[in-house]
Amino acid sequence: MEQKNKREKAVPVKYQMEDTIDLLELFFVLLDHWKSVLLVMIMCGCLAGAYNHFLIHSTYRANAEIYITNTDTVISFQDVQLSAALTVDYEEIIRSRTVLKKVIKAQKLDLTYSELGRLITVENPADSHCLKIYVETSDPKRSVSIANSLVKYGTDQIYRLAGNDEPTIIDYAEEDAVEEIRPGLKKYVAMGALAGAFVLCGFIVMGFLLDTSLKTEEDIEKYLGYTVLASIPEYSEKKKSEKKKTEE
Repeated sequence: MEQKNKREKAVPVKYQMEDTIDLLELFFVLLDHWKSVLLVMIMCGCLAGAYNHFLIHSTYRANAEIYITNTDTVISFQDVQLSAALTVDYEEIIRSRTVLKKVIKAQKLDLTYSELGRLITVENPADSHCLKIYVETSDPKRSVSIANSLVKYGTDQIYRLAGNDEPTIIDYAEEDAVEEIRPGLKKYVAMGALAGAFVLCGFIVMGFLLDTSLKTEEDIEKYLGYTVLASIPEYSEKKKSEKKKTEE
């Protein structure tokens, strides 16, 4: 009767074990695999670095700048406020389909206006009436020619729609000012190493959660509630040969 009661008490303990995770035990499981994690991080970091070096090519960004305001000798405060309010509208005009199609035709580009639009960035620096136009392609000369063409047709379209004076061009794009853009090698290596460690740790955690086997005497006492009375020591030929040598 006592043995039956003991088994009934052990069953709830077992189900409680399945619904909880021992975070300390999981930590030590991950710690036991630190060499594997480190090795995978090094391998994935090297692969990401090789991908960055051999497969990712540099792009070249050209920039031009225009000034949005009235060109009269006397500028009122209302003119300044109006130019600031219209700056956002001018950004949209420069990126409009009409302007982009004119640029494509003039430069004889094998691109759609949507593809060209993805190569263009128009920015308005804070507290200024300037518009900076950036064009980024794989060819520096192409970036320069597209940026200058965009300035030409963009300012012309702004003048037609706004009806004010034509925006003043501050800088045209030049090859000497083209900026080479290349993704950082360190960033790719770090991302590759972290991704590798994350994936491996995920597999280790999954293996830990799915492993329901009992490995030690402590596991039997903890999860089943039974006391181990005796254990059979592990036998191996290696231990037997070592014992013979010591006896000799």
